[in-house]
Amino acid sequence: MRKSATALCQLAAFLFAVTTGSIAALAADDQDHDGKSGGTADHAKFEELKKDFASGPEVTKACLSCHNKAGDQVMHSIHWKWEFQNEKTGQTLGKSHVINAFCGNVAANEPRCTSCHVGYGWTDMAAGPPKDETKVDCLACHDRTGTYTKIATAAGAVPVEPVSPTAKTITGAKAVALDLGKIARSVGLPQRENCGQCHFYGGGGDNVKHGDLSSVLFQPTKAVDVHMDKDGLNFACSKCHVSNEHQWAGSRYDVKAIDTVGTGKPGARRDVATCESCHGASPHPIDTVAGIKLNNHTGRVACQTCHIPSFARGGVATKTKWDWSTAGKLKEGAPYHEEDFTQSDGQHLHTYLSTKGDFEWGENVTPYYAWFDGQVRYTLADETIDPTKTVEINRIKGSPDDPNSRIWPFKRMEGRQAYDAKLNHLVYNHVFGPETDSAFWTNFDWDKAIKAAMEHVGVEYSGDYGFVDTHMYWPITHMVAPKEDALACAECHARDGRLASLAGFYMPGRDHFSWLDIIGYLAIAGALGGVILHGLARVMMRGRTKH
Repeated sequence: MRKSATALCQLAAFLFAVTTGSIAALAADDQDHDGKSGGTADHAKFEELKKDFASGPEVTKACLSCHNKAGDQVMHSIHWKWEFQNEKTGQTLGKSHVINAFCGNVAANEPRCTSCHVGYGWTDMAAGPPKDETKVDCLACHDRTGTYTKIATAAGAVPVEPVSPTAKTITGAKAVALDLGKIARSVGLPQRENCGQCHFYGGGGDNVKHGDLSSVLFQPTKAVDVHMDKDGLNFACSKCHVSNEHQWAGSRYDVKAIDTVGTGKPGARRDVATCESCHGASPHPIDTVAGIKLNNHTGRVACQTCHIPSFARGGVATKTKWDWSTAGKLKEGAPYHEEDFTQSDGQHLHTYLSTKGDFEWGENVTPYYAWFDGQVRYTLADETIDPTKTVEINRIKGSPDDPNSRIWPFKRMEGRQAYDAKLNHLVYNHVFGPETDSAFWTNFDWDKAIKAAMEHVGVEYSGDYGFVDTHMYWPITHMVAPKEDALACAECHARDGRLASLAGFYMPGRDHFSWLDIIGYLAIAGALGGVILHGLARVMMRGRTKH
């Protein structure tokens, strides 16, 4: 009874939001096109900002003269620390610690990787992020001119005069000198453009890493993302990833596969970013049998499973395989590249680079499905691996027997990357650093690159390396399709459907038990027989009544 009452309350809250236009109204303060931020201050009138600035930290100093708590708040966030203590698994994670299946690791490659840090000048992972509050990069999240960016290889520094003619931004565009004064006087709430500058370009290029976060989301259509649709709801990222004192809801290191607390409260403050937070646990209309049945699925199937039928949609491909073992080949003594993949917008993408090896790409990719309780456990550099098997860079935890687990869609990245062939550990590698003789992208010498990186982080290295196949999993949560494009029942409830490989539970249409089938057939035959006998009896009795 209590569960029913709760479900009715959640449904009522959702229907109220829909019928009163609350959800549409929530979008009004998001990606507005009129330059209105919803704020209460005109920063163009602040004396502290009425000057020219020569660097990012100078702007931050001016920001902190009013927002005197902001620096400390940011420096306690995962955006700053790049460190996450997972109390459920006991692992210390975050970009500053984990090894991944893309460029491998941040440590030893800082100037390149920390270009996306929300701070300036983080040049050594071991030393931690800068301690000076003026190193916080306020403009990365609050620029409203659309011009602010960072140099791709300068540890978070921004382009100011003089700018090298070869300098590129973190999006790959040619770097030009910024007007920091103009940008500082135009700040506002974060928009998709602010988040996307880094999150859409993870792994070294547009949509390379996540698969469901690409430049398409700057101005997406409804077909690509029903929430971010530029002509519809037009949500900013912060609509779901709400913040409180610069702490953001949602983390891929501690994904909430189920939310029993913050449901049915559109726009409310919360600590997680789930579909249920706005849509409740029974989101489908109950005026049809199909709606009632779909609501029965929400306890075991993540909303994303049906509502994100594929990722890398909209014209930008994602990298699906990366083989580092083939890197280092030269032609006539010089590095070279191949571009044998053409994405739907006509752009040719690298399929081989001497610096990085072989790649594969995909668009409109069908997800990999698994039971997931929100927890992943990473294979860190001190963990022994079995190189005769595919190594799981991060292991998905979940089970059909666990009521907190749901069937979830993932991008499964296939890799082949270096490991210590004697100690059987994954290794760090040093790839970026044009001024050194140990960076792989300069000298194409794996032994030097691995040795330098392992010394940098202080981890033992035997001096003997090899390459091992790897898998890495990325939860798919963005690029939510409109309901008319969601998966139909037959996509899963079929012998060769999308969930054909998921074991440990019975699913109608996919699974068959001979005894159950026999009982079903007998029940159907009995019902038909009963109907026929009943009909014959009625006919015979009608004849007797006439006499």
